[in-house]
Amino acid sequence: MFENFEIYQIVNALGLILGLLFGAIAQKNQFCFSGSIKDYIQTKSTRRGASVIMAMIIAIIATTIAGNYFEFDVTETRYYKEDINYFAIILGGLLFGTGMMIADGCSNRQLVKFGQGDSRSLITLLFIGLFAYATTKGLLFDILNPFTNNETLIQWSSNLENFTMNIYVVVAILFGILFMLTKNIKRMFTLIDGVLIGLLVAAAWSITWVLGQESMERIIPLDGVSYVYPTAQTIELFMYYQVNYLTFPICLVIGVIVGTFAMSFVNKKYSFGCTASQKINRVTYNMIGGALMGTGGVMSIGCTVGQGLSGMSTLAFSSFLAISSIFISGVITARILHKKDKLPMCFIFEWKDKENQDYQI
Repeated sequence: MFENFEIYQIVNALGLILGLLFGAIAQKNQFCFSGSIKDYIQTKSTRRGASVIMAMIIAIIATTIAGNYFEFDVTETRYYKEDINYFAIILGGLLFGTGMMIADGCSNRQLVKFGQGDSRSLITLLFIGLFAYATTKGLLFDILNPFTNNETLIQWSSNLENFTMNIYVVVAILFGILFMLTKNIKRMFTLIDGVLIGLLVAAAWSITWVLGQESMERIIPLDGVSYVYPTAQTIELFMYYQVNYLTFPICLVIGVIVGTFAMSFVNKKYSFGCTASQKINRVTYNMIGGALMGTGGVMSIGCTVGQGLSGMSTLAFSSFLAISSIFISGVITARILHKKDKLPMCFIFEWKDKENQDYQI
């Protein structure tokens, strides 16, 4: 079937399929890292948070198994880059966490919301892409470069090697957190969305490694699932398609939007447009949040999916720092917004064994 295709074309096609699956799964149960924080602060619901933790566990275990089977080395990924600056990663995570709560959703969440009909999420995505590109190659690169590539900070960071964390310790801790969130072992078996998304992360590593090695036409780096800089690359391709080409990360982004759009016809109960208060200037919040996520996502080498799932699946210490920073700033920002009645909520997500299930407020 694929005999007439180049290797990179097959990789792109598989990336599109992974994106389609990711979008469909995320839309079905509204899988969301930032949403899980919002759920707990507003209603003490832990269902979506448990799905995120389950996705982390599965991504770590599945990636480790795939890595041993296909013999790929996760230390070759961007999460183990040389001359790492922990201070930039932490600051980037803090910026991203703040931005995702202000914009009401992280980068992958904005893709899902846009795919299911929230036109305001397009504003956030444009600002994520614009500021991610500016931080990587534009004006913000020159402004932030004295900090991100500061020799002193890099030297200080080198005193604590970016080591691979012990899988048994990490998984044990995550299972402990999962049990605290579920309070019922039976509930763990309902977290199918987390399981499937975790498997998609391992699949991305496997595809880019196994087929990437065979590619003679283009270099295909070992890559997982991430959405901040790939969003910028997608926008760049849209504007300058003559000098750019499709890549695996871009196909993932496109796939998520299309997959979400398709699933929204099947799963019609989620609609967007409501806010918690009329005081909210949603467009302004989308722009500010998108800008913070675009800049922070590049500085922290990934988003809630890029670092929280793909990065954590490699067990890189830097990924732990990044997702911890995102979580801390996300919680603080959410509490501030909630106190000011500016934390939007359209649906309440609760466990299926409770009387009140996903209902609109």
